[in-house]
Amino acid sequence: MDIFNRIFVCGSLVSLIACVPTVEAAEEPPTAPETKLAPNKISAETMAKWRAGVPSWYAPVEPFRIIGNEKNGIYFVGTEGLAMYFIPTDEGHIVLDGGMPDQGSYVAEAIRKLGYDPEDIAVLINSHAHLDHSGGLAELKELSGATVMASEGDRSALEGGFYLGSEQDTNLNAPPVKVNIPFSGGFSFEHGGVAMTAKVTPGHSRGCTSWTMNVEQDGKNHEVLFFCSATVAANRLVGPPQYEGIVADYRKTFAMTKDWKPDVFLSNHPQFFGFKAKREKLLAGDPLAFVGNEDFPKFIAKMAVDFETGLEKQSLKHNAIMSE
Repeated sequence: MDIFNRIFVCGSLVSLIACVPTVEAAEEPPTAPETKLAPNKISAETMAKWRAGVPSWYAPVEPFRIIGNEKNGIYFVGTEGLAMYFIPTDEGHIVLDGGMPDQGSYVAEAIRKLGYDPEDIAVLINSHAHLDHSGGLAELKELSGATVMASEGDRSALEGGFYLGSEQDTNLNAPPVKVNIPFSGGFSFEHGGVAMTAKVTPGHSRGCTSWTMNVEQDGKNHEVLFFCSATVAANRLVGPPQYEGIVADYRKTFAMTKDWKPDVFLSNHPQFFGFKAKREKLLAGDPLAFVGNEDFPKFIAKMAVDFETGLEKQSLKHNAIMSE
């Protein structure tokens, strides 16, 4: 979860930084065994406070095509503060992320506005198991019967409906959703002519997953990266850490991604990739408004610096408390 504000949720200040068509996997992981999902523990009062606390997450944006041909192109179906993506195919559609717990219907309506039927969603994929990105998946799965693919590292949080390491904070709960195909490490699938590859980039969550695909625009191929996240956000890095090994995971991700130069950099919060300015260029007639292979390197370099600063601050605070 990446919130750059301080928001009032349920009386406390929480500081956070910003049947399905066949799916063919390059390395088909085992289908997840049947498990009983946790009950949905989200109250209407909690959701009302989220709406009031982070209005940009609920500010509507007219859905539009970011890049690519009409079929198999990449469409934005999110809000001003949350990015969700829709990729149509003739064999059923792909959706990446579901927004907040009460936004499954928002995503569905955005898909209808584009001229497609959300009941034809075949594949649901997720960047990470925080309520502002996984919250709408259960509703979309119920609507469509889609197959949910997600990392093994985030599976427990998705199926349990909690924020890993903050299980007692019910303000951060999400509707539990069954993961049909869990994966670890590298994983690829092809569906309806669209090939996508998952790259687990842990830290922000234990199973934080970045996705890549290629898209054609005006006869030229472009590599697209949907980056998970690398902010510290609400995560405890020390005393005790949000989960065991979190610091090493962040550093692993920074080492892994430092040389990535995708043609198109997208992520789950629009402000990460300069959404507003690029959308204005697109509306002005530039079909390559979201293309820029220097965008991600600048972003991830800043994230690495911000992480070390955050770790130092948390360590100093923890040490001061321990010495009292």
